[in-house]
Amino acid sequence: MPATCVVGLQWGDEAKGKIVDLLTERHDIVVRYQGGANAGHTVVTGGETYKLSLVPSGIFRPEVQCVLAGGVVLDPAALLEEIDALTARGIKVAENLMLSDRAHVIFPWHFEEDRLLDRQCTSGEAIGTTIRGIGPCYCDKVGRSLAVRLGDMYRASFRGQIEQIVEAKSRGLAGLGGTSDGVRIDADEIFQQYSEYARRLKPHVADTTAYLLDALEADRKVLFEGAQGTLLDVDHGTFPYVTSSNSSGVGVSSGSGVPGRYITRVIGVLKAYATRVGGGPFPTEQDNQIGQHIRDRGNEYGTVTRRPRRCGWFDAVAARYAARLSGVDVLAIMLLDVPSQLPELNICTAYELDGRRTTDFPGHVDDLRKVVPVYETLPGWQEEISDVRRMDDLPAGAKRYLDRISQLLDRPVEVVSVGPDRRQTIFATRVVTV
Repeated sequence: MPATCVVGLQWGDEAKGKIVDLLTERHDIVVRYQGGANAGHTVVTGGETYKLSLVPSGIFRPEVQCVLAGGVVLDPAALLEEIDALTARGIKVAENLMLSDRAHVIFPWHFEEDRLLDRQCTSGEAIGTTIRGIGPCYCDKVGRSLAVRLGDMYRASFRGQIEQIVEAKSRGLAGLGGTSDGVRIDADEIFQQYSEYARRLKPHVADTTAYLLDALEADRKVLFEGAQGTLLDVDHGTFPYVTSSNSSGVGVSSGSGVPGRYITRVIGVLKAYATRVGGGPFPTEQDNQIGQHIRDRGNEYGTVTRRPRRCGWFDAVAARYAARLSGVDVLAIMLLDVPSQLPELNICTAYELDGRRTTDFPGHVDDLRKVVPVYETLPGWQEEISDVRRMDDLPAGAKRYLDRISQLLDRPVEVVSVGPDRRQTIFATRVVTV
């Protein structure tokens, strides 16, 4: 049975969680394969709103197994807080969540490194870290000698491992200017704290690589849930204003341990406009009344951080690059209700760079800063569309807008979202009933 992947095609925050939640009714397993608690997925169902950072969005389907694979970095305290909050609201988690023993673990020194390094940024434009220890943990993963995987926490050598790392990290933190706010990096205290985390998480810990390979060979239906967005990919995004993992479709195999041949359907998720958080070039940004209109109607504030997002017109050059890179088959256009009431909508169809027109997305941020977007203007629509449930019932302006995005990205639009609730979703082939 082929597997499906849902991946964001912008700078994150594309409402992937809603699509994953809808698709889980057709799948047996949902997998998060990269990122950490810096992800923010919002799911609205039955009038209730749930905000997730680590737990896969499939957790709301009791019959679905949720997996955090080895490519994820885990903050045990954040994960347990999320588990407890879901359990308190009656969501079944105990038997429905599996954690890879290969996943790397975030420790207090990672938070301190994040704060101190961010404080020392002198470029005048912050990269946009959430100060959750994600980047430093991935650095240790690549560096190997100071890294701890979840499975290590159940070994007799764990205490000695912590003592060795604390000694090395204390020297390194001192070199960065010392810990902030009087935080102590105490080996015994950390060992005790993380041993308790390990005890509570133990029922969930497993070899998820073997589990997923067995499941696919047994023709079980697997759905991969991407975090962040393709343009934030550490290798292929707008470096250095990116996340610390491969957040594009190319990261699925390395993060999950599942060979690419199993993944035969990729759904690319896009907002009907563009947003970005933190620093970095954003060619179609509208720092004006248009941008504020989008921010207000779309509630464009970070799920995790509550930071206001930068808003702008849809960028088809960037989206086409992301769709090609991630191997996208079909598109899901989210928040189509947000641009309602605008008299006109612009779509960036090309860039002007050094006097030359191009539809290629630049590989260096210096070039991306220089581009001038070439816009195509389409008529908007004044009707509110949050109650529409069929493609044919959308206003003519909205249908024309979707058709043009599909043409520019050379991929069909299969899903359209017109509001946050499950029911406010239209499939091209049928009305979704939930």
